Amino acid sequence: MTEIAAHDLDTARQALESQPFSRLVGARLTAFGDGAATLELDVREELRQQHGFLHGGVLSYAADNALTFAGGAALGPHVLTGGFSVQYLRPALGRTLRARAEVVHAGRRQAVVRCDLLMIAGDGTETLCAVAQGTVLPIPAP
Repeated sequence: MTEIAAHDLDTARQALESQPFSRLVGARLTAFGDGAATLELDVREELRQQHGFLHGGVLSYAADNALTFAGGAALGPHVLTGGFSVQYLRPALGRTLRARAEVVHAGRRQAVVRCDLLMIAGDGTETLCAVAQGTVLPIPAP
């Protein structure tokens, strides 16, 4: 069994749970594998900015982690974000943030990953509020 094959949703969830900041914001992985990952978090008052929208830093956090988990689904569990950019499209209003990331291209040295950041309303309607793209780099196992 390869290291990549052993890296499943439960293992990925354990990795997320080991991140104190992810626990602080209440993030959870809802999908992982085949070069893709979905991270969600419920909107709380303390995650909003002064106009009542979900803070851009929370959107950026979600993009960063979703991109890296998707890259890890393609490259293996020992990866780091090499860099990413976020384009905010509209204010983030809703009850849940969903960051859905997918590898666009993976090689031996990096994966290029795209992420849609969607707000989920109470009725389940998804609204795209930002998009991100980044690179994920493999690192030596500890």
